Amino acid sequence: MKYLRIGIRIVMACFLLSIAAAEIAQAQTKEQLEEWNQPVAPFRIIGNVYYVGASDVTSYLIHTPAGDIVLDGGVVQTAPQIEANIKTLGFKLDDVKILLNSHAHFDHAGGLAELKKSSGASLVTMEADAKQLERGGHGDFFFGDADLFPAVTPNRLIHDGDTVSLGGTTLTAHLTAGHTRGCTTWTMTAEEAGKDYNLVFFCSASVLDGYVLVARPGHPASYPGIAEDYEKSFRIWKSLSCDVFLGAHGQFFDLTEKYEALKNGAQKNPFIDPAGYQAYVAQKEADFQKELERQKDLAANADKTPPKN
Repeated sequence: MKYLRIGIRIVMACFLLSIAAAEIAQAQTKEQLEEWNQPVAPFRIIGNVYYVGASDVTSYLIHTPAGDIVLDGGVVQTAPQIEANIKTLGFKLDDVKILLNSHAHFDHAGGLAELKKSSGASLVTMEADAKQLERGGHGDFFFGDADLFPAVTPNRLIHDGDTVSLGGTTLTAHLTAGHTRGCTTWTMTAEEAGKDYNLVFFCSASVLDGYVLVARPGHPASYPGIAEDYEKSFRIWKSLSCDVFLGAHGQFFDLTEKYEALKNGAQKNPFIDPAGYQAYVAQKEADFQKELERQKDLAANADKTPPKN
């Protein structure tokens, strides 16, 4: 009985520790989301492109004579901010004709259902991420059934190299898979003071902690071909001509610092940053290669481990 009681106490202690760990993780997630979703005054970035997102989860409005395009919906709680920001800029929600998405994660697709409902816009997404949007994130190759968001049905499915045009503005979709199967980097040109600038809306190159790039016993790849997808995506990102570097998270392109410089009357538009783009892509590729090599070593050592009898 003595050992039984000790065993029960150990099991209960482990159980309580697991609950505490889960609560800490939830608190960290909630704190991170609040940090990402702080309100930001909307502003014009360059040409007909405006910022209407939050402090880190981004959203952009592209204004045209035939209506407007909105790229990304942030988390669920960002949608009201985006709607208010659009109105603050003097635009109308029902003038938003097209919604675009960078990728089907809760922090970029969370507000799409609300924005689609409130504006009546058509949602255009990469086919490889469409099912995740329709499922509201269920069955994600990494998150499983966690980090869900309101399901939303795309109106048009696109593929690598397809374009979306409205009122004289054309955006090109580049399939830069890895972070998700349909991670989409968008490009367009915008005119400022009689000059055209190439804009890149960078999807994400992040390899989340727990992504399996190289399969080994007991650890199948996050999805078949994920490492090859990342490698192809880096080739695409390096091939893009970028004057204005934007992205799915403000931290990618130093949103806060550049906005402060713009607000304080910087002589040159700080968002014109080709060197920053090149440096960011190079750093993310180096991070990816380091993680890929680490996982290759793990797989190689796993292959050398003798089987248990």
